[in-house]
Amino acid sequence: MAIFSSGKYSTLSVGKRNKMVIPDGTWIKCKKCGQTLYINRLEDNLQVCWCCGCHLPMSVDARIKLLTDKDSFVEEDTELRSVDKLGFVDSKKYTDRLAENIGKTGDSEAVRCGVATLNGVAYSLGVMNFNFMGASMGSVVGERITRMIERATENRRTVVMVTASGGARMQEGILSLMQMAKTSGALARHREAKLGYIVIMTNPTYGGVSASFATLGDVIIAEPGAMIGFAGPRVVQETTKSTLPEGFQTAEFLSAKGLIDRVVERKNLRKELQFLLEMFDKTV
Repeated sequence: MAIFSSGKYSTLSVGKRNKMVIPDGTWIKCKKCGQTLYINRLEDNLQVCWCCGCHLPMSVDARIKLLTDKDSFVEEDTELRSVDKLGFVDSKKYTDRLAENIGKTGDSEAVRCGVATLNGVAYSLGVMNFNFMGASMGSVVGERITRMIERATENRRTVVMVTASGGARMQEGILSLMQMAKTSGALARHREAKLGYIVIMTNPTYGGVSASFATLGDVIIAEPGAMIGFAGPRVVQETTKSTLPEGFQTAEFLSAKGLIDRVVERKNLRKELQFLLEMFDKTV
């Protein structure tokens, strides 16, 4: 038996007979074990492969649904949009890349920030969208996150940040790197107010994001197998000229080294977050 894809449809073939025509987008291969997965069942299983447990990418909408009460999320600062202060051009203009990603994802930037409730407990939530320029951290990403934290401090709410990023946005140069200090400063003031900050790291979390707000949580959780670090393993190995230990930069490796508090399967994330929010809420 084989599946042949052409145009908008795939043909399921047994021997020389064509049994049926299946629309494209019905199946996907697990990137870890190679198993062919039925997409509708995969959605019901929270984008986790039922053969090997690999945690596949999850959309921002699905992530928000998983971590909040129904229809409780209210997005803020949607009017903030990136601009091309540097006139940056690589293979294409930065403005063209922005327009392309807005059209592709339906989001205006690489992060959604707002307020929500979980089991009735109000909190501030930020979720990064890796499909938008690799969730790179530009000025608007940093500003949205900073404003979310500052409002949470003012209203004495816990902050939850779901991270996924390739790092700083090169098209904004030093302006992108400045977001590391800005978000970290807002979190320092949040902590001085004795308020909680929870980070949920997903695959991958790298660069300036991992070197700032992603690793400043009072509690840091990661999904199984998530890759986390500053530079990727290949770059680290080439720079240090050394052999990296097995599992280097995985959530499990970093949990064993003490950077991450817990590795939590996606099916348990909602319950875990509910417990933490209730715990922090009692201290306010």
